Amino acid sequence: MYSHYLVPTDGSKLSDKAIAHAIALARATKGRITLFHAAPGYPDPVYMEGMAVPRVSPREYAAVAGAAAEKVVARGAAKVTAAKVACDTLYALDDSPWKAILDAAKKAKADTIVMASHGRRGLAGFLLGSETTKVLTHSKLPVLVVR
Repeated sequence: MYSHYLVPTDGSKLSDKAIAHAIALARATKGRITLFHAAPGYPDPVYMEGMAVPRVSPREYAAVAGAAAEKVVARGAAKVTAAKVACDTLYALDDSPWKAILDAAKKAKADTIVMASHGRRGLAGFLLGSETTKVLTHSKLPVLVVR
């Protein structure tokens, strides 16, 4: 039986719905949850008229992005712990969220991924891509998609 659920979250209402489903599953199986947030990696430099526009350093960016990611997972963790379910949190800076999700599942030793899908189709789905579809395509673990 499944007992360790990785739940990717971006802090949206739809992600909250996935967290609620994972809580119900964890309570039924006496399992635990690891919440995960994939924040964008350090942006490429911007060039204007032959010069790179100064930005924050990679270290400063990692600190700010990490703090924002911690807030996202902490908000979800509060819901999980209030439901009396064991909860861990992880985050990563990565430009490929689907890869980061699969890496996090492996790192956490999760046996199931519970994630939301925004249901983008057509041109929006093509242009924006579907992280859920990519996770489903590449995951060796069961994936429960919440809509």
